[in-house]
Amino acid sequence: EQTNHRVDLELGRLEKRLEELVVICRQLQEENQSLRQRQDSLISERASLLHKNEQVRGRVEAMIGRLKGMEQTS
Repeated sequence: EQTNHRVDLELGRLEKRLEELVVICRQLQEENQSLRQRQDSLISERASLLHKNEQVRGRVEAMIGRLKGMEQTS
């Protein structure tokens, strides 16, 4: 009888812990999904910024080229 009671208590404790772990697992899955979406967004933003940076670099180089051309004609 006492052994059965201890087994029941232990099973109850394990069941509660398992439920807690399931909740934690779900939370981690949601957080992981959110972080992956954020990472995708940041990767896209980075690519856009790199593209804009290259465009600006091209414009600046073209302006420098025009300025040098103006200096040589003066």
